Amino acid sequence: MGFVSFEFIFRLIGAVVGTIGGGMFGSWLATYVGAPPEASVVVFGLIGFLAGLILTPFLTTRPLRFVARRLSSMSPDRLTAVIAGLFMGLVAAALFTLPLSLLPTPFGQIAPLIAAIVFCYLSIVILTARREDLQAFITNFRALNPGAKTAPPVAKKEETFILLDTSVIIDGRIADISRTGFLRDTLLVPNFILFELQHIADSADPLRRNRGRRGLEILADLQNEAIIRTEIRDIDVSEAREADTKLVALARHLRCPIMTNDYNLNRVAEIQGVSVLNVNDLANAVKAVFLPGETLTVKIIQQGRETDQGVGYLEDGTMVVVENGSHLIDTNARVTVTKVLQTTAGRMIFAKT
Repeated sequence: MGFVSFEFIFRLIGAVVGTIGGGMFGSWLATYVGAPPEASVVVFGLIGFLAGLILTPFLTTRPLRFVARRLSSMSPDRLTAVIAGLFMGLVAAALFTLPLSLLPTPFGQIAPLIAAIVFCYLSIVILTARREDLQAFITNFRALNPGAKTAPPVAKKEETFILLDTSVIIDGRIADISRTGFLRDTLLVPNFILFELQHIADSADPLRRNRGRRGLEILADLQNEAIIRTEIRDIDVSEAREADTKLVALARHLRCPIMTNDYNLNRVAEIQGVSVLNVNDLANAVKAVFLPGETLTVKIIQQGRETDQGVGYLEDGTMVVVENGSHLIDTNARVTVTKVLQTTAGRMIFAKT
């Protein structure tokens, strides 16, 4: 039975409880003010019915759905820390229940409940912050316990991911790379990256809107045509708000790299110890290597900065600056490489006719 049917049942239960409670309140109010009870019971009964029908999901199924969604998106070590913290908090609260219940009324009834909430909250926060130490403690305890029977190790390949940034999806070259089969890890797109693409696609600026739509089309191609698997998951990071910060935090939780073309995200991720796969670096690495003295054919399409220079481009986008090539514009020229310069924007070749 899904959340929808559960919500419907809880609405009906809430409506019945609200009707009974409203009728009882209306009867008491009529007796208190000396009014006819029938009209008051009917009016407040209807109010209780509507209130129970509308508000019940916000007190029952909606919080449960939110908690279930958050728990399903948690990493295993974080979930272990939350469960352990909740258990420790309840144990600590149970130890204080008896002395707190001896307090005078009404503190004796309220203090144990407040203590349970406070201890559970503090235990969860502390163990979540120190979850790596908790994981190490559990591992060491298993290793030091000679009586524990451990099953023989089973060779199981753990699924690994590559997080995709908005910029690399819009760039589009990731689709071509994925078809080559060089990547083996699952491409993971968190929901907040998808929402950012949708926000860009709905922009009033035509250029941003076209970029966002292109990103959504590339993402659809990755899911339908790529050799490797591409997943879109409902994952969020509560301790971050911006998409880039969430992506870096998620990469640290999953211990996986980020694929991006964003220079600032690249630097921030490297500072925080997250591996980065930059498509521009890959493109520069696989470009054809030309050494001084080699010859190549290039079409000169424009004049260079100097009056006698001509500029052409190879098929991979490498710029070729040809000395004494300004008179060869719009022609294919056979040139000799004189120097190769590697810049942050890419590789540049200088040649002469």
